[in-house]
Amino acid sequence: MKHIVTFTIACCLPPVLLTAQDISLQDCFRIAGNRNIVIQQSQASLLARQYNLAVEKQRYIPKVDLLASYTYLSRPLEINLQTVREGILDGSSQQAVNTANTLYQELTGNELSQAAQDRIYNTSKNILGAVYPDYNPPLSRQSYFIAGLAARQPIYLGSKLTAARNFAESEVIAGNINTALVEKDVHYALAVQYIRIRYLNTLLKTQQRLVEAFTKNRDYSEELVKNEILAPYQKSWTKVLLSQARTTFSNLQMDKQNALLELNKLLGLPLDSALTITDTLQYRAGNLPLDDQTAWQQNPAYQLVKSKIATAQTAEQIARSFQLPNIFAVGNINLYQNELPVTLAPWMVGVEMQWNLFSGTQSQKRKKAARQLVEEVKLAEANTRESLQMQLRVARNKISAAQNEISTADSARTDIGTTRRLVDERVQNQLSSLKDLNDVLIIQGEVDKAYYTAILAYYIALATYWNIYGTPERITELIP
Repeated sequence: MKHIVTFTIACCLPPVLLTAQDISLQDCFRIAGNRNIVIQQSQASLLARQYNLAVEKQRYIPKVDLLASYTYLSRPLEINLQTVREGILDGSSQQAVNTANTLYQELTGNELSQAAQDRIYNTSKNILGAVYPDYNPPLSRQSYFIAGLAARQPIYLGSKLTAARNFAESEVIAGNINTALVEKDVHYALAVQYIRIRYLNTLLKTQQRLVEAFTKNRDYSEELVKNEILAPYQKSWTKVLLSQARTTFSNLQMDKQNALLELNKLLGLPLDSALTITDTLQYRAGNLPLDDQTAWQQNPAYQLVKSKIATAQTAEQIARSFQLPNIFAVGNINLYQNELPVTLAPWMVGVEMQWNLFSGTQSQKRKKAARQLVEEVKLAEANTRESLQMQLRVARNKISAAQNEISTADSARTDIGTTRRLVDERVQNQLSSLKDLNDVLIIQGEVDKAYYTAILAYYIALATYWNIYGTPERITELIP
């Protein structure tokens, strides 16, 4: 089972990780695009928004529901005969009068006298009143079941459907921009981390040379002490410096291991994945374009804020549509009825209107809230614009400052290299002490660190500069 799991993980890794060759920054971008969890999360969010848009586009399709109802009453339904008593007695009595009058006309050719008609009316009413029930007869059943198909087709919803579809479309646009923003941020983080690892590689090589130099000085000091040319305490000082140099080298190795762990996390790989990065950091001057007042607008962070303005305006449109009526075409097909006291028609169609006439001040407050949201997003857009413009200038200044530091540190490296060579020759000729050479080595180590730290700051400032433009990948032009 263990071998199967190992084989599965190996198959999922890119080919570059299965070999001993160095992984490039471009490789990191490609791997993260397929495996980074944050990128996958943004893509899942975008897919959900696309599904929601598909739902909104089908809102015009009529809804057909199967409706079924089972009802059990606490007592049987009653036919309320008392409410129609007077009408039935009066109508039936009058009908008796009309019948008698018609027969009398057929026999005699004359109408009954009014007195005769009144006697017939009163007699009929008294007879019917005597036999008319004085209670409401109940039905025999207390439970009923009906089932049918109901259709509901929106005709006019006060632009609610259009606004909802526009809102969903704006959400998809925002989702696309958000995915681009996440990818940009991940690429920037990868670039910074990759530059840092190559910086640590450079410091490790520099520190390794320093350890070798101190080791050579220790061995030389032991020979001088043995020949009683050098005082023993100077030998001890050399050993202390060697121990410190080794400790610094070990700490740098630990820093690199931590940096590789963080890189694996950004790539979406298992934390114990073996990545090979041995290249060092070398200075290469980059040509920056002139200040472009519009190129930074392609930054996904700015585009995302701008897209939110359209979303907020659509939300304002939706808030206004709540005050407009909703009109539906409705229809129903009666499929089944059981023991109903009345017989339903087999089908029916109609038009239904829903119009909220009063809901307190909810509609007004909803519109004010939506309008305020639009203003808020516009302010956010202005703030993002000013922030990006400021960051762009700061990044250019940092690039210039880092280049000045590189120039100064490079001159110092040349000078300290010459000084070390001269002092080394003097020590060999016993014209200078080992302490002088050790002091020069310490200074040389600090100067080298300052030089490569300036290069690190330069490349990070460059990556930040291109990140503001929304294209952090361009740093690969200077870091092959």
